[in-house]
Amino acid sequence: MPLSHEEDAAQFDTAEDALLYIRMAGQLQDDQLDIGETALALALVSLPGVHVGRYRHHLQRLSADVKVEVDMRSQKQERDDPDFRLGILRHVMHTLHGYKGDEVNYNDLQNANLIRVIERRRGLPVALGVLYMAAAQKLGWVISGLNFPAHFLLRLDMDGERRIIDPFREGVDMDAASLRQMLKTLIGPKVELSHEYYNIVSPRDVLIRLQNNLKKRLIDLEDYQQAIIVLETMQALAPFEYRVLFDKGVLYAKLGQKSQSLQALEDYIMQAPDPRDKAQAKAILQQIQREL
Repeated sequence: MPLSHEEDAAQFDTAEDALLYIRMAGQLQDDQLDIGETALALALVSLPGVHVGRYRHHLQRLSADVKVEVDMRSQKQERDDPDFRLGILRHVMHTLHGYKGDEVNYNDLQNANLIRVIERRRGLPVALGVLYMAAAQKLGWVISGLNFPAHFLLRLDMDGERRIIDPFREGVDMDAASLRQMLKTLIGPKVELSHEYYNIVSPRDVLIRLQNNLKKRLIDLEDYQQAIIVLETMQALAPFEYRVLFDKGVLYAKLGQKSQSLQALEDYIMQAPDPRDKAQAKAILQQIQREL
């Protein structure tokens, strides 16, 4: 049985307890994850000392506002369909609470940390998508992250109908033509849509994608120690995500922590299924061993 929100909320208030919560979440089935609470825990690990209560209350408020809007519109006998649900989510997220995609400072670290996103009402597509999902999850609505490259999108499913939206652009509908144009703009003019891009990903994968964004920005800033902390949260949330080990091996090497680097790379080589990936890691491993 998944934990209730009240039970979840009692799990952590400090960065240390947040990491323990993430480890617990790493043992749950995907459908048992509370995506909002877990994203809050991931954010708190990177911001020790922050009082998390107000941000938890905000997540509760989002869901409560969605429920109020559902009740109000239902009293007006509006039909419950995908457009009804998306209209409510857009209204709550963007009109009531003022969330927007941060187009001006897209690569800002704060855009990938849920606590800072809540404070600033600005964020990356995946961070805003997490808020959509957290609000919808409490009502039992089926809204999921999409396996779309380079830009995070959401898919709402209801009674055999589907809608794809862009949380970064205030929940705008995305049809095949707009998806194709986005793909060509982001990746290149020769790329075409694949049926795989319409598939959903698990809540855990969404949160890993959020942390990957944070990790990449920290590496760009050469803050390797903080990037390793982010990798620790990813490993806690997804214990079988072997690719984290390669990144840890490389970053430990950059920090001069050779023994930790060797261990991470050895573990990666043991777990990586692709011989080419193993060969790449072995080359780095041998270089480090020579240096030692």
